[in-house]
Amino acid sequence: MTDSLSLLPDAPPQKAAETASPYRVLARKYRPQTFGELIGQDAMVQTLGNAIRRGRLAHAFLMTGVRGVGKTSTARLIAKALNCIGPDGQGGPTIDPCGLCEPCRAISEGRHIDVIEMDAASHTGVDDVREIIEAVRYSAVSARYKVYIIDEVHMLSKNAFNALLKTLEEPPAHVKFLFATTEVNKVPVTVLSRCQRFDLRRISAEKLAEHFAHVVEAEGVNAEPAALTLIAHAAEGSARDGLSILDQAIAHAETGAQGAGDRTVVTADQVRDMLGLSDRGAVRRLFGLLLEGDSAATLAALGEQHDLGVEPLSLLRGLMEVVHNITMLKAGRRADDPTQSAEEREALADWASQLGFAPLHRLWQLLLKGHEEVARAAMPMEAAEMALLRIIHAASLPDPAELARLLQGGAVAEQAQGQQGQGAASSASPTAQLPASFEALVQLLWNKNKNIVADEMEHLVRPVRYAPPELDFQPVRPMDRETIDRMKSAIDDATQARWQLTISEGEAQPSLAERKDKAEADAKAAILETPIMKAAIQAFPDAELLPVDDTAKWSANA
Repeated sequence: MTDSLSLLPDAPPQKAAETASPYRVLARKYRPQTFGELIGQDAMVQTLGNAIRRGRLAHAFLMTGVRGVGKTSTARLIAKALNCIGPDGQGGPTIDPCGLCEPCRAISEGRHIDVIEMDAASHTGVDDVREIIEAVRYSAVSARYKVYIIDEVHMLSKNAFNALLKTLEEPPAHVKFLFATTEVNKVPVTVLSRCQRFDLRRISAEKLAEHFAHVVEAEGVNAEPAALTLIAHAAEGSARDGLSILDQAIAHAETGAQGAGDRTVVTADQVRDMLGLSDRGAVRRLFGLLLEGDSAATLAALGEQHDLGVEPLSLLRGLMEVVHNITMLKAGRRADDPTQSAEEREALADWASQLGFAPLHRLWQLLLKGHEEVARAAMPMEAAEMALLRIIHAASLPDPAELARLLQGGAVAEQAQGQQGQGAASSASPTAQLPASFEALVQLLWNKNKNIVADEMEHLVRPVRYAPPELDFQPVRPMDRETIDRMKSAIDDATQARWQLTISEGEAQPSLAERKDKAEADAKAAILETPIMKAAIQAFPDAELLPVDDTAKWSANA
């Protein structure tokens, strides 16, 4: 046996070195080790720092946010901050753990006996929580605090949460609970009320790109700034996702490009190809065919993309993105998107100048419905074909307001014959008789028993531009999005048309209530200037001029 083993060749030195030091993906290699390295969460770091310095430490912390923003990393940093003893072994809790003492190094390496990490996704039952409840009674072995880090805490069962409640509310002084979750809405309110909550924000694309620039420099890789910006936008606020994409981009890139020596070079074109952004041209062509109403060409283009391996659901999502970008551009958002080519920006600008808000909203609704159908269809390709055909042929149908007008006029048959073959872009321009003035619109709301919204329109809206079905206005006082959406919904229902309500700059007219108040004040002033009223006031100095009824109409006989 020994002799036969000795015949095997020795592993090459390079292979042995690789085995001894395996490659670590960037998302793990560059996990933050101090609060200073935690990007995009300045408010949370300041709160924790103040709490530690003032000795006002909560017994339970809850970190919530989207994937990859640093929830678990923050929990480990808090564990280090609470248990750091400094290089000399005499330090106390600090927002700047040294990283050199034994507790800091052990926690970083995941081997500290008093810092227990548990994945709630695989430990969901009450028995798992019961083990924690039993263990918290015992003091920490070597640390200042015994820390329990429970990741994805929302996965715990209802019974497990209930079992944890009493211990969570009144834990021993030596115990700290650190929870992390991506779905805080699934955590019971009884648990939330016992924790100090930190909402970790999505990291901005600018900060991510800056962070990735430091990473590629440390890795000895050259990367174009535009490439890092593309990766930052694709990460959607997640540092971990961005580092995973960057890892893939480095593997995808070429080595030894001109002027880079032996360094790997990550270019924007390579990243765009890797992320599939080059397929946007095909999506734009498909969108153009939809607007033209060319059924045969649309189905052929869809089939070509399917043959290339593009999923129908991805195409529907791409079409929705085109409609959204056009609408945002038309609404005034002109921020440059680095993922868009010059040709795409030109095409979007052209469509934005040609399409109104009404057809864009109608296209969005049709695409959204198609996306939902394709997502749950047994035959996705067939469902996508039917969805696109519905968009094309919806062009030949009148919208609800127009249909109601035609029914009243008895001209449905004649109108339907003249509408065959129109494109989707012309499908949603409303031709219904909308209120001719802002005052008429408000009166219509009163007539339709939309009393709350009618009152808000009278008192809170100062019109800037009234061009049905669009209303630009300035609010009398700050107005949230929910109020605007409620007003829009009521107006849509009352007029049977899709309206666009926009808070706008510019010269605004007074609200209807302000106009009414001014008219009343003018009427009162005019009456008081009459000779008979002057004489009455002189004879009776304490007299008041009052309206004759609830309508506040002033009269000289009052």
